[in-house]
Amino acid sequence: MPDEAELSSTERLLALFEHLGLGAAHVATPIPGDLAQLASRHPRQVAGVVLCVPSRLDAAPFAELADRVLMIAAERGPSADATARAAAALPAAELVVLAGYEAPGSWADAVADRSGEIAGTMIEFLGRLAAAGHAADAPRAVAPEGSHSGITYRIRGAGPALVLLPFFLAPSQWEPAIPALARHFTVVTLGGPHLGGVASLEDRARNRSYEAMFHSLIDRMAPRPGEAVLEVGCGAGSLVRLLAKRLGGANPITAADVNPFLLREAAALAAADGLAEAIHFTHGNAESLPFPDRSFDCVYSVTVLEECDAGRAIAEIRRVLRPGGRAGIAVRALDMKQWWNLEVPEAIGRKIDTPPYSVGPAGVADRSLYRRMHEAGFADLVCFPTLVTLDRPGGPIWRNREDHVLSLLSPEERAQWQAERNRAAAHGLLFMAHPLHCAVGTKPAE
Repeated sequence: MPDEAELSSTERLLALFEHLGLGAAHVATPIPGDLAQLASRHPRQVAGVVLCVPSRLDAAPFAELADRVLMIAAERGPSADATARAAAALPAAELVVLAGYEAPGSWADAVADRSGEIAGTMIEFLGRLAAAGHAADAPRAVAPEGSHSGITYRIRGAGPALVLLPFFLAPSQWEPAIPALARHFTVVTLGGPHLGGVASLEDRARNRSYEAMFHSLIDRMAPRPGEAVLEVGCGAGSLVRLLAKRLGGANPITAADVNPFLLREAAALAAADGLAEAIHFTHGNAESLPFPDRSFDCVYSVTVLEECDAGRAIAEIRRVLRPGGRAGIAVRALDMKQWWNLEVPEAIGRKIDTPPYSVGPAGVADRSLYRRMHEAGFADLVCFPTLVTLDRPGGPIWRNREDHVLSLLSPEERAQWQAERNRAAAHGLLFMAHPLHCAVGTKPAE
């Protein structure tokens, strides 16, 4: 048996199922990659599948149980495109489209926006599956909250088990639908650092080039001992923990995020790293930061301004900086190609070079970041577009990106992709890179 630290997310889910006494359960997730291996290798333990507004979806792992799959999709946005491709590949699956709904990216709060429709659709579909003989077990009596194999869980309701895997960045997660679902199922909501957006954020921060990009941002900001530092949009706290370890207690550090789920996970991870006293986590919206003017000497934000009103966020960052303070901002670069280190035919290359679209209506994910910071009044700008290399093919952030690529390929192209992927892996050269725009500026003396 491998050490617990080395368990895959699928091994952790199987261990949790055993702990809860579940031979089979209904499972719902917005991130199909979290469930793909369980569905393809252990289909008997999956009574029914709900893929809830997924923005990336490789249909192949769900082929064997396609008639037990429900896809709930937005009418517009990445979810609409991903599920349309999957529906063509899985004709036995059921697709329900939320009329008029647009989910712009992984931060869409779909269950909060359409809780009644989503809960009702799930209840009706899973009820039909049970009537057709695809029944889920009721879990054995255990504590209503706990942790097993690195996965936290919370149990509510009664009846057959419905296991809810976490969303990527949705602030409300599944909570708005729990009361309705718990009237029909024993609802088991999962969390922790090995599933959902937390797993991807943690995995991304462990990539050496991503860490190097972050340290370059901090190097340019150059926080001096005693200066107060703020992270805007800390997510799971993956980067602010790196900063706290680097600064060694020499600076007061605050980390703000609008997402209460991620803040709870971030605080738990910081405590596990012995950093509970080093970082002050607080709820805060990037567009209206809950701090007085001139509160911080250094403020940074990494891949957050794509998801909000970037102009307001940049103005807020400037407002809370003291004169002479430095701001560091990094965003995804959708105006530059991503790059896979694979020798694939040109037809495949055209499909995979463009990053998946993921930016809100007022967000920034291109080189206009530099102009926006200049126009906001930042001086001495240092601008450095960069490539971040992902070289952990088993990790969730890689899987998230490759799932999108695989969904674009024909069966013949998938075979070509896999052959080239195997060749690159055999030579130790399997990696991909995606671009970011990064800038550091100074608030002038007033």
